Amino acid sequence: MFRKTNQPVSAPSLVPGERITSILGPGIIWKGNLRGSGGIRIEGTFEGEIAIRGLLVVGETGRVTCPEMKATIVVVAGLVRGNIVTEKLDIRGTGRVWGDVSAVSFSTEEGAFLRGAVRMEDKIDLNLEETVEELPLELQPPPDSDGIEGAT
Repeated sequence: MFRKTNQPVSAPSLVPGERITSILGPGIIWKGNLRGSGGIRIEGTFEGEIAIRGLLVVGETGRVTCPEMKATIVVVAGLVRGNIVTEKLDIRGTGRVWGDVSAVSFSTEEGAFLRGAVRMEDKIDLNLEETVEELPLELQPPPDSDGIEGAT
């Protein structure tokens, strides 16, 4: 009657942008802005602005200080200081967040920590730009070349 069934837990279905394509590894300290699309995992220390169309994972060794973190999906297993705006937020048992949260979906594991207000929304507009900013003029290839040095 109370027997545990041995059904395997199915992996969540992947949608575009849910794959990790870049990693900021442990021991790395980065100050600046992080923008674009794709998935990123932060295991080091990051300070600056984050606006990602895709998955953002702050791993157990990750430390992020960000006035406002914007990403489609955010998973926090490390430390985040700053507000989070996302469609889906998951704070793991080792996760610590100091800041306000705006999300459509919000979940936590036992042991997770959040100090801030949580505002649940029907829809979140992340206002993430579709295009990547253009390179400065000095970094752009000449108009008559294909960008490959020495090409004819």
